[in-house]
Amino acid sequence: MKQPGTGDSPGMPSEQVTMAETLKAAGYATAQIGKWHLGHGEGKVPNEQGFDHWFGHLSGCIDNYSHFFYWNGPHRHDLWRNGRRVQAAGSFFPDLMVEEAERFIQANKDRPFFIYFALNCPHYPYQGDPKWLEHYKDTPYPRKLYAAFVSTLDERIEKLLEIVDGAGLRGDTIIVFQADHGHSTEQRAHYGGGSAGPYRGAKFSLFEGGIRVPAVISWPGHLPEGETRDQLAHGCDWLPTIAQLCGAGLLEPDIDGKSLVDVIMSKDSPTPHKVVHWQTGGQWAVREGDWKLIGNPNDTSNKGTLGKDDKLFLANLADDETEMTNMAAQHPDQVKRLKRLHDEWKTTLPKK
Repeated sequence: MKQPGTGDSPGMPSEQVTMAETLKAAGYATAQIGKWHLGHGEGKVPNEQGFDHWFGHLSGCIDNYSHFFYWNGPHRHDLWRNGRRVQAAGSFFPDLMVEEAERFIQANKDRPFFIYFALNCPHYPYQGDPKWLEHYKDTPYPRKLYAAFVSTLDERIEKLLEIVDGAGLRGDTIIVFQADHGHSTEQRAHYGGGSAGPYRGAKFSLFEGGIRVPAVISWPGHLPEGETRDQLAHGCDWLPTIAQLCGAGLLEPDIDGKSLVDVIMSKDSPTPHKVVHWQTGGQWAVREGDWKLIGNPNDTSNKGTLGKDDKLFLANLADDETEMTNMAAQHPDQVKRLKRLHDEWKTTLPKK
């Protein structure tokens, strides 16, 4: 199903097995609400990737009030419900998301359901509530804009949890909250506003500031509460983790993700990953234990300079979590070993 006016997008291959398809096969009603950005060509929209119901925008970002995509070319309206355009000019998109989720929960509260609630904030354009803009007015620019939008996001999450509580479902509901990557430093993001603390890098970077993100899982009465974990995990791990917690079988067992159930239940459980790989554009990274090697690094946080001798950038995260010093020259054996792991992994990737 190709959506009119959106063109084609490579997106996620339709043969990939999604969490929605996995849980739908186990009897769950499934919904995608919010940002998609995983393709909008034939076979790529949410209804064709395992979601019974979807509402939101297909492209990377929209204005939250007009619901138009402004990135390039002719500005186009991008708000949909199950393949049909939705006209709601003037309505704040995060509020529309909460309202859509409430309707879906009320319609499916007597059966198992799964909602992929993909909030678009704090992605640009920064459009925080007026009260939060006033609250942060004395914070330096552009952080005040980012902070206002994060607080706006927090308030919508609070409303969503109130809906779950009101339906009497909190004890039966697993909630996962996770950012997708580091904060943006692009022009449309006012060149910043977010912070990765001590970590180098931001969005579009494979330094820790671009890929180390916060995550929370909650299931009262079933999982530990008020605890933290330091083991290495990856976003791909949520599929097998949720499947195990829900008693759903994996439709495709040969996946990169590993269940985190043991790690969630015990701070002493080891990470399920021996080696983790990343690749985006011309950058790649591989991590084994505390050693991490980045190829063609890009520091979008501009915390330091990168020269011709930094094409291979080595760090030991136990010794230097900031990744400000390239240790490649001092540890050529580690560089060689990690580069070999990356090259071997590349041979397993699908051919373009």
